[in-house]
Amino acid sequence: MTKKRLIIVIVSLVVISLIGWFCFKNNLPLQDSQASLAATPADELETESTSDSEPAPEEPSVKKVEWIKPEVIKGVYATGWMAGSEKWFPRIVQFINETEVNSLVIDVKDDTGTLSYISQVPLVDEVKSRQRKINDPQKMFEILKENNIYPIARVVVFKDPFMAKAKPEWAVKDINGGLWKDRHGLNWVDPYNKQYWDYIIAICKEAIEMGFQEIQFDYVRFTSDGDVKRCIYPFNNGNAKEDVIMEFLQYARTELKAYDIPISADIFGLTTSADADLGIGQRFEKIAANVDIVCPMVYPSHYIPGNFGLKNPNLAPYETVFRSVGDAMKRLEETGNTNTTIRPWLQDFSLGSRYGREQIQAQIKALNDLGIKEWLFWNPSCRYDTGKYNKAN
Repeated sequence: MTKKRLIIVIVSLVVISLIGWFCFKNNLPLQDSQASLAATPADELETESTSDSEPAPEEPSVKKVEWIKPEVIKGVYATGWMAGSEKWFPRIVQFINETEVNSLVIDVKDDTGTLSYISQVPLVDEVKSRQRKINDPQKMFEILKENNIYPIARVVVFKDPFMAKAKPEWAVKDINGGLWKDRHGLNWVDPYNKQYWDYIIAICKEAIEMGFQEIQFDYVRFTSDGDVKRCIYPFNNGNAKEDVIMEFLQYARTELKAYDIPISADIFGLTTSADADLGIGQRFEKIAANVDIVCPMVYPSHYIPGNFGLKNPNLAPYETVFRSVGDAMKRLEETGNTNTTIRPWLQDFSLGSRYGREQIQAQIKALNDLGIKEWLFWNPSCRYDTGKYNKAN
């Protein structure tokens, strides 16, 4: 990496941190440090949440449902609250039926550390890391099945403030004692801890048995968005961060092999262009080699002036996506990796510039021109406009 390019990467990371700070100050939650408004609707919070002081209802019996996988995945995102909402879930289904979208990424475990349903995983029950966001998972799957919507389980991994507090011995520690906090005041678990790996795998197995057809790992990385020099990892075995993340993905793939479903991983958009792990353990080649699908979050709003030689990447969605995903394709080609699919996360939210149909279609065109057919769109409010997308065939 040239000195100039290294400087651009470092500055980009600083800007991402500043965006995270801005979102925090304005109460905007994040998707793996990418802009998010993943809000729980106020009307749903009041009517659908369940206090841990109440007896947990018996979970409806669920069985694994076989789906016909779409030839090309085109998806959008939904929180657990939205997927379980009698008001909003039908609207998402209607949106998908009216457009070329055919898949839905649903939070199974989000970045609060809580699951979206009453799980039967023993440790989930022990620490009470569940909320009844999706009241009846079986009904949800029946609706998805009836409408030929492919379900993908989003599982947030190492950003887990709930578990960090429930089991502080598993948490990242601060150099001066206590738990390390990012600039949002949130705690993380130690990625070196293999007991926590088993917790994640147990959740994944349950999600598959319920009916999810793909496991998508998010926050599969080390800490950021804070003074990471203060981080102490209690289970540190001396391995490099990028190798720890690689080993987790290898372990997950082995443990889930019998289910014969795809595994995907969300990664920073910058990893496709940076010859480093960005200090978070995400080295592009090592992650791509150990998943079926790699999902770089190439949101144009998260690149800084000068990236890819662009004056303002946020105002150039086609060029930004084309260059960043093009870099990912080159790196797969250079390593001889012909097995891993690139399925980028694209931007359907406005941050610094309004994103309407023109910007949505520009990102899709960039992928088409590269020969990439699969994509996912992140709209943190989970309220999608059919006018921005192409109609169903």
